[in-house]
Amino acid sequence: MTIDADEAARHKAKMEKRKAVQDAEVAAKTIEKGLLIVNTGPGKGKSTAAFGLILRALGHDWRVGVVQFIKGAWATGERKALDAFGDRIVWHTMGEGFTWETQDKARDIAAAERAFAKAKALMDDPEIRLLVLDELNIALRYDYLPLAEVVETLANRRPDLHIVVTGRNAKPELISVADLVTEMTLVKHHFAAGVKAQAGIEF
Repeated sequence: MTIDADEAARHKAKMEKRKAVQDAEVAAKTIEKGLLIVNTGPGKGKSTAAFGLILRALGHDWRVGVVQFIKGAWATGERKALDAFGDRIVWHTMGEGFTWETQDKARDIAAAERAFAKAKALMDDPEIRLLVLDELNIALRYDYLPLAEVVETLANRRPDLHIVVTGRNAKPELISVADLVTEMTLVKHHFAAGVKAQAGIEF
């Protein structure tokens, strides 16, 4: 593809203006704080995005915590890979499987309560810089935990702690106190075409 001199000059001038705007916007941002991040929505990728953020944090030598509220003791690729970081990652799989598997609300509530107690303990650990609360939104959706208490606890986290909450159907009260909310939108899913969950993609 050939670009003539006039087109190149127009592009350069346009990008110079764009850079000036971007630089000014970046310079105006001065706040540094621990974020409450919510990954929700019906699309695939909520936990996957959280695990990607874990990898980024580990790259900066942070210590990271994970509490899984719903998923049972699956042998997942992310767990196997992140185990290589040793004690820089603290991982607790506290769920007993999906709600349709246990079919026992009292048991699910007890598991969620244990998981939230573990989450609060990790929030109090000053060495933990990033904490992922995987599928907490599901526990809140089914009223396994008191919503007001959870929201208040997360909103009042220590100032330097980043928390990621995953799971579809995030409660409006949680969205209200979050700093960043991303909704994964389902456009197309291979399950609909009969493709089963595969190692390396789903787990």
